[in-house]
Amino acid sequence: MGTATAFSPPTVSTTSKWLGFVAAVWIQCISGNNYTFSNYSDALKSLMHLTQVQLNNLSVAKDIGKAFGLLAGLASDRFPTWAILLIGSVEGLIGYGVQWLVVSQKIQPLPYWQMCVFLCMGGNSTTWMNTAVLVTCIRNFRTNRGPVSGILKGFVGLSTAIFTTLCSALFADDPAYFLVMLSLVPLVVCLTGIFFLRELPPAVDAAGNAEEVKYFGVFNVVAVLVALFLLVYGFVPSPGVLVSRVFVAVLLVMLASPLGIPVYTYFKGRLGEGNDVEGQRANEPLLGGGEKENESVAAVEEEALVEKRAPMVGEEHTIMEVLKSVDFWILFVSFLCGVGTGLAVMNNMGQIGLALGYPDVSLFVSLTSIFGFFGRIISGTVSEFTIKRAATPRPLWNAASQLLMAVGYILMAMAMPGSLYIGSILVGICYGVRLAITVPTASELFGLKYYGLIYNILILNLPLGSFLFSGLLAGILYDMEATTTEGGGNTCVGGHCYRLVFIVMTGACIVGFFLDILLSFRTKTVYTKISMSKKPKKSLSASSSR
Repeated sequence: MGTATAFSPPTVSTTSKWLGFVAAVWIQCISGNNYTFSNYSDALKSLMHLTQVQLNNLSVAKDIGKAFGLLAGLASDRFPTWAILLIGSVEGLIGYGVQWLVVSQKIQPLPYWQMCVFLCMGGNSTTWMNTAVLVTCIRNFRTNRGPVSGILKGFVGLSTAIFTTLCSALFADDPAYFLVMLSLVPLVVCLTGIFFLRELPPAVDAAGNAEEVKYFGVFNVVAVLVALFLLVYGFVPSPGVLVSRVFVAVLLVMLASPLGIPVYTYFKGRLGEGNDVEGQRANEPLLGGGEKENESVAAVEEEALVEKRAPMVGEEHTIMEVLKSVDFWILFVSFLCGVGTGLAVMNNMGQIGLALGYPDVSLFVSLTSIFGFFGRIISGTVSEFTIKRAATPRPLWNAASQLLMAVGYILMAMAMPGSLYIGSILVGICYGVRLAITVPTASELFGLKYYGLIYNILILNLPLGSFLFSGLLAGILYDMEATTTEGGGNTCVGGHCYRLVFIVMTGACIVGFFLDILLSFRTKTVYTKISMSKKPKKSLSASSSR
């Protein structure tokens, strides 16, 4: 792969990289299906006559699929991007396809353990897609990891709203049709993406890096417009068939609009930019762009350092060195406090809404998704900016999100009128921040060499957090408050149903806050170095002018 791309014309390479990023955005738009359980969980509960603990354990099975993401992490260092995408899309077709057969009553409900297996497959499918996209794009755009993470994770956050709103517009919120979409749409998009998304040389000159920032700004604008469009549609009262179809058409056009960037880069290069290639290559050593000679020297120096001592935080780590690092486990546990509690809200949103008197929870699901997007995309860009300007450690943003999430849980525990709206928004924002910040933080602290596996070790927090906070905490405490119904299930109505759950999760967020503050102090030196490395051009140009 390296030989094929090393001699590609700069225009072709740049265009291919941006075309791959557009494909990555599309894949992320459909790879958040793991967060849509609330849209069809009630149908499963009714058809299978489940208690709340049993239903929550189904959601845990879905999230346990994330644990097998370690396989995707290992595979990402050995197989091309297209193979990782193909595995994930086919696995999702099987996992969600079987759930569709059950919900649509094409077949009788399967035994409980078999349903757990297929939900696990559906959850695992997204780890292959996310690993392929994140690892490839962060390696392609190494100097802008924050915006890359924010944009890609932002579109994952929007995917729930995209699926939910499309199903509402086209199929009147039918859970069976919803599962058809979860089965087929990711397969089609991934089969398209395998032709465009691949790892390319990351080297850019000063002008190229400035262009990257501009293009990421365009992606941010498109993403915000899509989010606002989805948000506005969510508040349209009973839209008719024509309005719904017009909405779908406009949404698809908006999602296709980023194709303008690779088209623009192609024609811009063809019209005369290509003759500056030699000048760009001359600048690359000064900018750390990745010239072979510099890479060889760096590799030799790195090997010599590794022989003498264990790597410091901010240097390349092996997996065993990562697992021995105190900083990694601080990051791991703080991540658990944030995403674990957030998942508990998402998985139980259907029952939380019903308990508080909202028979239709699709709006709350969309609110969590859309504001999760804002949390991801804003934190990715703003954290990159504050690193460049003030060397602010990224974990400090995680700490702020933990406090804000705790406020959201307190509001939901109070169960005041409108508190679920505010709580859903706050939890969505903070859950998004955690994902968008932790992804580049791990690469900055422990390197990119084994990043695919490091990322998936961190993602183990999703099944672990789902089990602890959703399967055990929320499920058991809900059933303690609920009353048995005729069908063999149980129901709880009132603010007391989840009050203790929210209080415990508030405490978890406080613990996560202190861990993030600790990590911020421990990594201050690393982010000072990163900040300095992002500002060498001015000094170089000044010295050359003398």
